[in-house]
Amino acid sequence: MFTIAKEIRFSAAHTIRGHTGGCERLHGHNYRVRVVLEAEELDELGMVMDFADLKGMLEEITAPLDHRLLNEVAPFDRINTTAELISRHVFEEIARRLPAERGLRVERVEVWEGPSSFAAYRPS
Repeated sequence: MFTIAKEIRFSAAHTIRGHTGGCERLHGHNYRVRVVLEAEELDELGMVMDFADLKGMLEEITAPLDHRLLNEVAPFDRINTTAELISRHVFEEIARRLPAERGLRVERVEVWEGPSSFAAYRPS
């Protein structure tokens, strides 16, 4: 099994609906998103995927979130803006964009809210 990872950063504000602590108030993070892909076989160039292609996918997914109030951006206008739910959203969007014929798989997505706190999503 071969594995690659790519990170991207974006900044955004949010509130956690229903939270009874400080996170219910408007605040922001400099998010770091790490996507980990796996493949049993490499492509004809010897890659799981070109890092530039994975970066392009990540930019497409995170651009609508960057410098925005996440609570106003779909799907977070309907669901909470936790790092856990953001990681699942990115996971699903990356998985949807991967070429089906290549046998690539998203192993996990991590969303870091700061240098010491992150949430991850991977299917069971």
